[in-house]
Amino acid sequence: MSRSRQFRLAARPEGEIKDSDFELVTAPIPEPAENEFVIETTHISIDPAMRGWMSAARSYIPPVKIGEVMRALAVGRVIASHHPEFAPGDWVHGPFGVQEHAVSNGQDAYKIMVTGPLTPAAYLGVLGLTGLTAYFGLLDVGRLSNGDTVLVSGAAGGVGTAAGQIAKIKGATAVGIAGAPEKCRMLIEELGFDGAVDYKRSDLRVQLHKQTPDRVDVFFDNVGGEVLDEGLTRLRRGARVVICGAVSQYNASGPVAGPANYMALLVSRASMTGFVVFDFASRYQQAIRELSGWVSQGRLRSVEDTAPGDIEMFPSMLARLFTGQNTGKLALELRP
Repeated sequence: MSRSRQFRLAARPEGEIKDSDFELVTAPIPEPAENEFVIETTHISIDPAMRGWMSAARSYIPPVKIGEVMRALAVGRVIASHHPEFAPGDWVHGPFGVQEHAVSNGQDAYKIMVTGPLTPAAYLGVLGLTGLTAYFGLLDVGRLSNGDTVLVSGAAGGVGTAAGQIAKIKGATAVGIAGAPEKCRMLIEELGFDGAVDYKRSDLRVQLHKQTPDRVDVFFDNVGGEVLDEGLTRLRRGARVVICGAVSQYNASGPVAGPANYMALLVSRASMTGFVVFDFASRYQQAIRELSGWVSQGRLRSVEDTAPGDIEMFPSMLARLFTGQNTGKLALELRP
């Protein structure tokens, strides 16, 4: 019988993620029952949210249980099916987990078209939950308007690269915060951002003043911590602060302190709102149609950091997210 490997959660991490937090298990390739199909995974999405899913703390969805396959979005091809809507050879996206093969009843799964320049990883990036997060966070939560100035932290990551580009498409000025000179250059020269700030330099506040002289209408924050705190000092009256994530805080071993500059919300008559993309599920297809149109027009670029290799690479790739080593959407491409 053919075998398949999968990573299961072995322990709840304390501080930084360790290899021992996972267990690599070999199991038989599943057989589909009636109304089920089996995929061979080709691409696994590596997301900051995974760190939260590993924790027992209260969150927007239940944590991964000890001994369960690690939760992950993935793309793969159907290899066997007893499902009327999915046939062998179909490309499929869904919550298939960190495993080489997965069985599904079709819930939360959908077929994708891998054609032309689009890679399977694009459906984990700008045409997947990453792009949807940027889309709804910026347009619905941030209430973006033509002529606004948008500040995006974590701008060189998957969500950040999409958010800045969408801001430009909608007629806004986009300024990104990233963690290296080459990332800042990429934002401006390749993605069309109007300015960029390197948070690893010692003059973060000075850079922010220079790049946002008239302050900002929308602050799309993926990072938290000091970056959030400094961004709050640049709010225009009536600004909207969108809390998408806090990647700088996910590995903290103790309680996380809130922003010291929160009174800027009062002074600027601003709002700060957290959101979860799952709340917009009823509108995913509408948004994907618009995102796909921008991609086909060349207005929205899929920025991907795809590493080919074996499933054993998963723990080290997840750890990369929290050291700022990736640019764009991080995905693991499994070798056949």
